Amino acid sequence: MTKNVRQSLALMGAGLALAFSAPATAQLNKAEAKMVATVDAEYERSVALLEKLVNQNSGTMNFEGVRTVGEMMRAELEPLGFKVEWIDMAAAGRSAHLVATKNGKKGTKRLLLIAHLDTVFEPDSPFQKFVRIKAGSTDEAEGPGAGDDKGGMTVIVAALRAMQAAGTLKDANIEIHMTGDEEDAGDPIEVTRGPLIEAGKRADVALDFEGLVRDEGRDMGSIARRSSNSWKLEVSGVTGHSSLIFSNTYGDGAAFELARILHRFRTELPEPNLTFNVGLIAAGQEAALDASGIRATAAGKTNIIPGIAYARGDFRTLSEEQSARVRAKMLQIVSESAPKTSAKISFDPGAYPAMAPTAGNRALLDRLNGVNRDMGLAEMPALDPLKRGAGDISFVANDVDGLAGLGTYSRGDHAPGETVDLDSIKRQAKRAAILMSRLSKEKAN
Repeated sequence: MTKNVRQSLALMGAGLALAFSAPATAQLNKAEAKMVATVDAEYERSVALLEKLVNQNSGTMNFEGVRTVGEMMRAELEPLGFKVEWIDMAAAGRSAHLVATKNGKKGTKRLLLIAHLDTVFEPDSPFQKFVRIKAGSTDEAEGPGAGDDKGGMTVIVAALRAMQAAGTLKDANIEIHMTGDEEDAGDPIEVTRGPLIEAGKRADVALDFEGLVRDEGRDMGSIARRSSNSWKLEVSGVTGHSSLIFSNTYGDGAAFELARILHRFRTELPEPNLTFNVGLIAAGQEAALDASGIRATAAGKTNIIPGIAYARGDFRTLSEEQSARVRAKMLQIVSESAPKTSAKISFDPGAYPAMAPTAGNRALLDRLNGVNRDMGLAEMPALDPLKRGAGDISFVANDVDGLAGLGTYSRGDHAPGETVDLDSIKRQAKRAAILMSRLSKEKAN
């Protein structure tokens, strides 16, 4: 074979390879291709922003730290044309929420972007620093909130900057809510989530930038999030000498009655898309819960019938109808008291509602998968809602169609060693920028 023939065959091979790879950008218009190129070009800038955010502690109760992270976001958003303001939440025992708005072309869809400034890691946590880990083709970083949700905020900035570079941001109507207490919402919840709920009523689409979930190596689309409901059970009985337990005078005692109720929860509550948990138990001659409901004390002896018992737990559902049904069943079980005992159950008012998997949400995932096809990426199936927890987008789910999971992919969230896949910044920012650009051209609902 001559040198020229070998070169010709090599060129033919290269051409075939290009032809097979062409669909990755073949369906993107000029502006969308510009967004893709901008996200790639600004990758290290995005990583640097994430590092800056992570290295500033913003545990929910670190009010100053939460505001400092918010000011970092202000510095990114104002140059993009957003008006940034703070909504103070001191009355609810929390820091504040950052709200950024930008008006675009009248009559087009209004997009609501949701993220949060706070993390679960307070200033006394030993886990405080961003550490980048590069090994071969892997580019990751450890750090508090690196994925949840400072990675999500980084994706928002990267996507908006790409839209600006491509000329699609100027006509977009966007409102951004970054709450300061997503990890531990203040009370009353009607106050702390009031501004977000009102924003949902104004919006045509809600996009939540908490973490991307993968299942068996595939990026998944989140069209539903389950609720988070907390409950407290208080049981009382007649205390006395243990030799007289189960008698007509002393009955079953508080500990056995608590056990009866919890056993019936375990056997009678199960149904699809429901999980429930008991997180704290105390029983004895004396027992008490602290004001926060997260610590318990108890005292008693083996020969004394417990006169008081407590339990705290949660349950998670896929719809508000399911939540109501579960509460009713729990109330029924609690009311059927054993001899000489009484019990009452209460439900915390600060519940996170469910985001049900509606047809509108599925249609949005279809739109996102259209972006995936045009980028040459695999389709994102709908995630099983049992595989992710509650989130702020649920507060607007009854008013507006939405998608969750548009932030970075990470693992080990909420624990030391939380690790973010830095490469996912690029993939998620490109998806978000193109999706938002396409949606923002459509007529408002």
